[in-house]
Amino acid sequence: MPSSSSGKPAAKSSRKPVIIGAGVVVAALLLGLASYTATKPDDEATTTSTSTAPAEVSADPQSGVYPELAKLARRDAKDPLAVGRADAPVVMIEYADFKCGYCGKFARDTEPELIEKYVEDGVLRIEWRNFPIFGAESENAARAAWAAGRQGRFWQFHSAAYAEGAKEKGFGKDRVRALAEEAGVKDLDRFARDLDSDAAKAAVREDQEEAYELGASSTPSFLVNGRPIAGAQPMATFTEAIEAAHRAAPKAAGSSGGPAKADR
Repeated sequence: MPSSSSGKPAAKSSRKPVIIGAGVVVAALLLGLASYTATKPDDEATTTSTSTAPAEVSADPQSGVYPELAKLARRDAKDPLAVGRADAPVVMIEYADFKCGYCGKFARDTEPELIEKYVEDGVLRIEWRNFPIFGAESENAARAAWAAGRQGRFWQFHSAAYAEGAKEKGFGKDRVRALAEEAGVKDLDRFARDLDSDAAKAAVREDQEEAYELGASSTPSFLVNGRPIAGAQPMATFTEAIEAAHRAAPKAAGSSGGPAKADR
């Protein structure tokens, strides 16, 4: 299975680990196994593996849902790596790598529809987690995305990095700086400092550890109010999961969150 550039999960930080039950670990491991074939880098992928088989999502709002995983939603209204209201009834957490071809497919083909259909209506919040598993350039792109977010341009960087043909140009230092400029990052010197900062490394490591702790091992992986979904699934899979989660969510909203619409 793909892993970080060291071949092992990143060193554990001092933050409190996610406590999850054995059944959740099994579900998450299956999630990773199911999506691996469809998320290998292009130079490893076979010609016969071109998509992820549609996942079956039960209409039962509680089927396949793990409350422990639902608690991973941060709901921070100031999080620049999230889009949608902090009090949205449904939170989809996305664990992804900028070098993952199927993450790019999801970003181009499915995510914009989800934003238009659910985020802008206040139903859905999407929280991004950097999960670099394809080596040094994955790590560099993850830290660059975080650095762009420090200037409010994460989602613009995300779009530029996932554009058709972008990952084939690599994510070296000069390349991510060019992507930041394309994304409208104003202070490129600050971007360069943030990119190499301990804070960037810690933020990416925190996201990466979260994914490893819940058992994910491939990208893209998703949690929709605690329901695992593996791979760049068709729009219908996400629609069914989001609508089931919305039906099961409490009717009353919590605190007022951030804006429903992203500046993308």
